[in-house]
Amino acid sequence: MYRIIGADGKPYGPITTEQLRRWIQEGRANAQTMALAEGATEWKPLSDYPEFEFASQAPIGGPPTLAPLPSADSTAAARVNGPAIGLMILGGLSLLSSLAGTVMRLSGWGPGSLFGKQNPDFDKLMQQFSSGTTGLAISMIGVIIAAFILYGGIKMRKLESYGLCMTASVLAILPCFSFCCLIGIPLGIWAMVVLSKPEIKAAFH
Repeated sequence: MYRIIGADGKPYGPITTEQLRRWIQEGRANAQTMALAEGATEWKPLSDYPEFEFASQAPIGGPPTLAPLPSADSTAAARVNGPAIGLMILGGLSLLSSLAGTVMRLSGWGPGSLFGKQNPDFDKLMQQFSSGTTGLAISMIGVIIAAFILYGGIKMRKLESYGLCMTASVLAILPCFSFCCLIGIPLGIWAMVVLSKPEIKAAFH
C-alpha cells in the first residue's frame, strides 16, 4: 500500500501497487511523484521504488499537471454509503418497533393479546412472552440490538470502527433481531460483502 502526493500537493491513498501502476500508465503519476510506502517514514520519488519501472524516463519538472487524484478514502466512502444508509434505516425502524413493543408489554397489550383463547398451556406461554419480566427483557434486548445496528450504520458511513460495523451487519442478518428479516438478511449480507473487501477495510480509521 502507498500514499502519494498529487499534482495539487495533497496526499492521496492508501492505494495498492496495482492501482498505482495503473495511474502511472494513465499518466496520473510519474517518476517524480513523491510516494510513501506502508511502514516507511520517508517520502521518496516513485523512481526510487524498484517495483515501478520507468524505462528511459527522464521527466523534467515535478508531477504532471493533472486534475487531483481521487483518494482511496473517498472511493471507499462512496462504496459503503448504500449499505450504511440501509443499516441506519433498518436500525431506526427496528428501534421504533422495539420501543413500541416495550410500551405495549408494559401496558398489557403485548403480542399475546392479539391471539384468541387457545389451550391453557399456549395461553400461559404467550402471556409470559407478551408481558411480565420475560416479555420486557425480550423488548429491551430488541431495543439494544436495534440501536447497535443504527449506530453501526452511522459509523460505517464515516469509515470508523470496522469491527463494530461488521458486528452490526451480522446482527441485521439474524432473525428476530431486526425490523424485518426479509429486509435485514439481504441488507446485512450486502454490508458484509462490501466490508470484507481489503481496500474497504484498509480505508477504515
